[in-house]
Amino acid sequence: MMERALALARRAMGQTSPNPMVGAVVVRNRRIIGEGYHHRAGSPHAEIHALNAAGDRAKGSDLFVTLEPCSTQGRTPPCTDAIIKAGIRRVVVAVVDPNPKHRGKGLELLKQAGLRVEVGLLGEAASRLNEPFNKWIHTGMPFVTAKAAMSLDGKIATRTGDSKWITGESARAFVQELRRAADAVMVGSGTVIADNPQLTVRDGAIDRQPWRVVVDSRGRSPLEAHVFSDEDRLRTLVFTSDHSPETWRKQLAERGVTVIECGSRIAEGGEEKIDLSDLLKRLAQREIINLLVEGGSGLLGALFDARLVDKAVFFYAPKIVGGASAPTAVGGQGTAQLKDALTLRKFEWRHLGEDLVVIGYC
Repeated sequence: MMERALALARRAMGQTSPNPMVGAVVVRNRRIIGEGYHHRAGSPHAEIHALNAAGDRAKGSDLFVTLEPCSTQGRTPPCTDAIIKAGIRRVVVAVVDPNPKHRGKGLELLKQAGLRVEVGLLGEAASRLNEPFNKWIHTGMPFVTAKAAMSLDGKIATRTGDSKWITGESARAFVQELRRAADAVMVGSGTVIADNPQLTVRDGAIDRQPWRVVVDSRGRSPLEAHVFSDEDRLRTLVFTSDHSPETWRKQLAERGVTVIECGSRIAEGGEEKIDLSDLLKRLAQREIINLLVEGGSGLLGALFDARLVDKAVFFYAPKIVGGASAPTAVGGQGTAQLKDALTLRKFEWRHLGEDLVVIGYC
C-alpha cells in the first residue's frame, strides 16, 4: 500500500515545488478504496484527494501516506482535521515532516484524537523522493545535481570542440527526465557559446518548463543564444558580475531575461568568479530547490571544488576520445592529494542502451 502511495507521489515529479511530493491511499479490508497525490503547490494535498475518492467508506479505514499530514493552515486547510473528521482509524506514515516548525505535530494531533499512528514504513524511499525539499527546509539551499556525459576517458568533447552526440538516445532520454524533475537547469557561459543549448524538456507533456540559469561573470554569452531569444526566455536567469558590459545586461533585460548581479570572489590566478554559494542562496530564495547543473567543465569544477554538489549523475559512452587538449567533465582546481578526492556514497550504476550511468551522493 505504501509502495502505491509512493508511485502516486512520483506522478507529480517536478510539479509541486517548493512543496514536497506526497501520495496517499485509503485502505479497507486490504483493498484501496481511495487514492490521490499532491498535484502542485496551493492545490489540495494527497490526503484530501484520497479521502474525497473514498467518500463515506473512509470511516473505519486505514490511511497510508508518504509524509506526515500537515496540521496547520497554509495555502490549504490542515489535513489532520479532514482525516479525523473522515473517521480514519489508523494512519501509516512513511516519514515525519522535516520542517522543525511542524515536525511531529500532525502525528500528535492524530494520536490525541484516538487514531492509531505508525511511522517509518518505506521511510528511506520516501525521504529520497523529497531530498531537494528536505535540504531546502534544513539549510535554505537548493539540492544540486551535477550531470555530465563523457567518453570512458572522461572527455566531454574532442580537441576541436565536437560534442554531439557522445551518448546515445537512451541516455539523452534519461536527461530529459532529470530536467523534468528539476526546478532549474544551470550552465556556464562556455556551454552557451559552444553548444547553444535550449535547456528545456522536449519529451512528453509538461505543465511547466524548468528555469534556465546561465552563469556568466564577464558577459561572454551571445545575445542570439536560444536561452535569450526563444519563447521561454522569460524563464531565463543570468547571474553575472559588475565586470560584464552594462549594454549586454541592458539588452538582456529588454528581452525579458532576468539579470542578477551576484557576489564574486577572486579565483586562483587572480580572475574574478561568481560566488556560487551566494548564487545558490539566491536561487533558493526564488523557491528553486532542485537544481540540475549540466556543465561545462569550469562550472562543474568550481562547484565540486566548493563542495556544493549533492548528487552526481555521470554518463559514460563506450568511446575513447583522447587528446591532451580535449576538455574533461570536471575542471576547476581539483584536489592535490588522492586522499582528499571526493568519494561518492550510495552510488549505483546501470546500462542505458550502450552507455552507462553512474549515480551517487557527494
